[in-house]
Amino acid sequence: MVNSRLRLTLCVVFMLALVSVPAAADVVYDNGPIFGNGDAWTINFGFVVSDTFTISGGNSTITGLSFGGHAFPGDILESVEVSITSNEDGGTTYFDQVVNTTQSSCSVNQYGFNVCLESAAFNGPTLSNGTYWLNLQNAVTNTGDPAYWDENSGVGCQSPGCPSMASVSTVGTIPSESFTLYGNASGTGTVPEPGSLFLLMGGVLGLARVVGRKLCGTRD
Repeated sequence: MVNSRLRLTLCVVFMLALVSVPAAADVVYDNGPIFGNGDAWTINFGFVVSDTFTISGGNSTITGLSFGGHAFPGDILESVEVSITSNEDGGTTYFDQVVNTTQSSCSVNQYGFNVCLESAAFNGPTLSNGTYWLNLQNAVTNTGDPAYWDENSGVGCQSPGCPSMASVSTVGTIPSESFTLYGNASGTGTVPEPGSLFLLMGGVLGLARVVGRKLCGTRD
């Protein structure tokens, strides 16, 4: 009896996982993959890098971000200030928070910099269809060294409105950067192709299904 109840409980847990994982992994906007061997722009020491993104699938709550980061070998990007605004690092502020980052898929580029996928999860704003600005600044590394945002010019982007427009606070207009925004869309519209986080969550979803079947039957 106890084993039957335990199996039933675990079955329910995994069935809930099947329902909840896809909703948490929607790609809201994708500006393309990391390039890695070109320019990258400083996102600390007072520099602010801004890229546009477009919401096209109805009201969407932003829950996470991934982007290409460049750093000196041995450096780890620990956090970055993320803001979402109506204008280029200005206008109405919908979100502004320092978020912790996790890096993965690192490789050394031709200039000797470590290029990594930087990921962060946070409780972001709910945005209606339209174009907004994503701003990165005040990044912190474990050594206090500069951190950079990878420039990809939007090559390979998958979303309506891409490639992004972009700028840096001290220079002005620049080519756009590699990043993906994740969230929960309550409306309808075109859903972009998934980024790396979505693929990871897809793996978790697959694992839940298997177990569930067993239980239930310029670098400046």
